[in-house]
Amino acid sequence: MLTSEEKKQYNRHLILEEIGEEGQLKLKQAKVLVVGAGGLGCPVLQYLTAAGVGTIGIIDNDLVDKSNLQRQILYTIDDVGFSKAERAAKRLSKLNPNINFTIYKEKLSNKNAISLFNKYDVVIDGSDNFATRYLTNDASLLTNTPLIYGAIFKFEGQVSVFNFKGSATYRCLYPTPPNPADSPNCSEIGVLGVLPGIIGSLQANEAIKLICGIGDLLTNKLLLFNALNMQQIVLNFKKDTTIKIVALEKNYDFFCGIVPIKEISLEEVKKNSKKYNLLDVRVFSEREKFHIGGQHIPLADLPKRINEIHQNKDLVVYCKSGFRSKKAINLLKEKYPNLELINLKGGCF
Repeated sequence: MLTSEEKKQYNRHLILEEIGEEGQLKLKQAKVLVVGAGGLGCPVLQYLTAAGVGTIGIIDNDLVDKSNLQRQILYTIDDVGFSKAERAAKRLSKLNPNINFTIYKEKLSNKNAISLFNKYDVVIDGSDNFATRYLTNDASLLTNTPLIYGAIFKFEGQVSVFNFKGSATYRCLYPTPPNPADSPNCSEIGVLGVLPGIIGSLQANEAIKLICGIGDLLTNKLLLFNALNMQQIVLNFKKDTTIKIVALEKNYDFFCGIVPIKEISLEEVKKNSKKYNLLDVRVFSEREKFHIGGQHIPLADLPKRINEIHQNKDLVVYCKSGFRSKKAINLLKEKYPNLELINLKGGCF
């Protein structure tokens, strides 16, 4: 039953014929796990909390960074350096004290995904990488848990509902992972600040519809949204019945072609400057504005100038964000398999 205070709080739902008290009770009894409390996770969590979803799990092992505040509007400057999962739950409890939050300050992995998903009715994927997307998809199939998918790229976003009553899955849409070199995340190529708010809200909308049993879900459909021209397209796709998931992958990073790359901070490089050679792979205009020394070979020129690389010390490769430098390291590994190649974490502005 709903308490008198809950009836006041959810009044606008209760007077909707499609939801009413029956639908609100379904929301109160529902258990939803949100994977990631970042750009997508923030609006998802806010609207599910406001809507009255009774139990919400938040799994995120990351800390709030100042660069998050441009789009992750659950947090303030006072949250920087603290656990996203903890700070999100604390803030959301003030929005709706009736919600039971369970936080997991850990990374979703093939070791914990099955046990976690079995505790929830719905999983919402707010991750920003392909390894986690394939993991959430496979775990949702193995536990028969509906999965609400969202993804963002610069000015574009996607939303779909997977594995609901036998519907199509993420692997039906994307059978194989893309080349890691061609799939940067928002920390490497940027994202419009309002975009995750739009896509995350659409994910929350699908969750509420699914729980209440109303409307038409985005099952076997992919919604595409472009913030620059406000175009919205819904594509239909079919379930691939040849795809069978019998167990989780042993290593989703490996499955997605992600090769671990050693990284180092700028502070550490400065402390031990004599220990490393530096390679700047930015373009000339970036180099003219600011640099930290070392060789300068733009990434586009690296294949034809690869023989010029100094090999007498460990090599730290840098660019603006850390994305181009990773691509450079993958090129250099083939030519110099014995050279210690290190990426400058976060890049160099």
